[in-house]
Amino acid sequence: MLSKKILKRMAVAGACLAGFAAFSSAALWELDRAFPPPLPATLTVSTEVQDRDGQLLRAFATPDGYWRLGTRLDQVDREFVDMLVAYEDKRFWDHRGVDLLALCRAAGQFATSGHIVSGGSTLSMQLARLIEPRDSRSLGSKLKQILRAVQIERRLSKQEILERYLTLAPYGGNLEGVRAASLAYFGKEPKRLTVSESALLVALPQLPEKRRPDRNLDIAHAARDRVLTRMVSAGLLGEREAARAALDDVSGLRRKLPALAAHASYAMLPKAEPGKPLQLTIRRSVQQGLEQVAREAARKLGPKLSVAMVMADARTGDILGEVGSADFFDASRSGWIDMTKVVRSPGSTLKPFIYGLAFEQGLVAQEMIIEDSPADFGGYRPKNFDMGYQGDVSIRQALQLSLNVPAIRVLDAVGPARLTARFRQAGVNLVLPLNEAPGLAIGLGGAGLTLRDLVQLYTGLANGGKMHTLHDGTEPANAERTTATMLDDQAAWQIDDILSGVKPPEGAMQRGIAYKTGTSYGYRDAWSVGFDGRYVLGVWVGRADASPVPGLSGYVSAAPILFEGFVRTGLAGVPLPSRPPGVFNPKREELPVTLARFGAGSDGLVQATPTEPAPTIVFPPDGARVDLGTNSAAATPLVLKLQGGRAPFRWLANGKPLAGVDRRRTATWQPDGTGYSTLTVIDAAGRAASVKVFVE
Repeated sequence: MLSKKILKRMAVAGACLAGFAAFSSAALWELDRAFPPPLPATLTVSTEVQDRDGQLLRAFATPDGYWRLGTRLDQVDREFVDMLVAYEDKRFWDHRGVDLLALCRAAGQFATSGHIVSGGSTLSMQLARLIEPRDSRSLGSKLKQILRAVQIERRLSKQEILERYLTLAPYGGNLEGVRAASLAYFGKEPKRLTVSESALLVALPQLPEKRRPDRNLDIAHAARDRVLTRMVSAGLLGEREAARAALDDVSGLRRKLPALAAHASYAMLPKAEPGKPLQLTIRRSVQQGLEQVAREAARKLGPKLSVAMVMADARTGDILGEVGSADFFDASRSGWIDMTKVVRSPGSTLKPFIYGLAFEQGLVAQEMIIEDSPADFGGYRPKNFDMGYQGDVSIRQALQLSLNVPAIRVLDAVGPARLTARFRQAGVNLVLPLNEAPGLAIGLGGAGLTLRDLVQLYTGLANGGKMHTLHDGTEPANAERTTATMLDDQAAWQIDDILSGVKPPEGAMQRGIAYKTGTSYGYRDAWSVGFDGRYVLGVWVGRADASPVPGLSGYVSAAPILFEGFVRTGLAGVPLPSRPPGVFNPKREELPVTLARFGAGSDGLVQATPTEPAPTIVFPPDGARVDLGTNSAAATPLVLKLQGGRAPFRWLANGKPLAGVDRRRTATWQPDGTGYSTLTVIDAAGRAASVKVFVE
């Protein structure tokens, strides 16, 4: 027989229920109008920056410091939703905010125990508590939740209630909502949760701090197992499936939420609207790969050096990945500066466009000979990077070897003003010294542009001469996007063909790309830009403060990063553009006389005759006797030296050519016996010199 004390408690609980049931519909309606629930049209959630496919790149905490990601049902695993409803509110789809059976059970437990054992809360009631946090677990608080749940059900659909719950549910620390929890605890969106992961996420919101796996792993493990057991009882899981899920480890690691594309993400913030994600043209897999490459490369390069990278789709102008610095938060590298948008000297990276215009105008052919020797262009005396000269080289070799003097010879013929005008037509304006007109120095980096500008120019080479304005989504809505002709398709193919033959850096994986490197004056900037038939990747290496870095160079410092970047993006290679009809690319012996040799004289006509002195053998002198110890085991070769002439040089001994063609003015010869021998050298212009020596 029940005691008077228990009967009294049951009477109190019954009175509460009876009081709730006694409200007339009219009274409830008036109360509902007078005291509406705090249901904003849009929840305050973290600002999200997404990639082109809707994948999360970066999120920003809410003003109150929470990671709270807006959640739709289609973003969450359906099995997790079923488990949540079965565990928390099995009649959720049928009731109107209050489960009377669950409340009666809770009232009975309260009456017999003297305290609340289970609250009988529906998901609607839990949402009411989330939007209006309570101070205590009193009957008054419970009654308020009941009333709010009814109000919520009048205003929101079941799907909307679930979505708000999944967005606001606490998961420990400053994590709110199932998406933030799934990313933090499992490193993935909740679209494809395992059974074990779903069970843990169902268990956490009841006691989020106590059950946090990153702090209380054993408690989290036990809570997960209780949910699995309940799911077997509810018929959602078979015993074997639940047993297998119980064998899965519960990770005690809390991961950082995705934090990619820092510079672009911060640039997007002014566009943020409540509840609406921001979207970039970036592809997450590409961005992630490039950022990893940049971080690793910066560590190898040394302190204070940074790396910037831009990858674009040449067919659309979409930027698929952009790294403004090796580490946004690394103060030693000035990581907060977006080096993709900083104007720097491009070194030799503009040379392909000089030659491209020359091909377009019919001034050059790949196998045309051009002279690489000291030259004076009205007081401007360019020198090669290694301070040496190659003599006669082909146009193809001159560009592949990035020789400075030939490039300036061609630019002198093409005209610096024409080159800069073509850049302007393509939407890229070189930054020139104040009040200075374009000069020959722009061919070697005597002007400024950004990495994004440089990549934009190279999209024209990858796309048959057609160039698109680059964009990543940060631009103003009314920003102009244009398509321009960088070069005609035949000239673009000629440059592609030449650059595809440049030797990759040592140890680099063969990728089938064409690329060019550059180093600015004073070793301040190292560049490398490469492309296949669709994608262009540009790399900059240097210090943000523009300090010189001894030993920095495009080929050594930037080119390896370029090749590794192409590999890490995971993009399938696309063949370079095919050879267009009508391309003129004859062999050297097939060149017409007007295209045999390049050289613009004062009259603008091609100079076909050499101007340097004929070759002269200066050692050994004619008639000399040289003791090489030919008959001994320690025989040494004879060093041959010459002056004058035009490289490359062919040496002959007694009428037989020595191996190879040499560009240097020194060579060695190993005689096969003693006696008189005749040594002859022939230069590129066909001129010869001979000496007769006696070998001992």
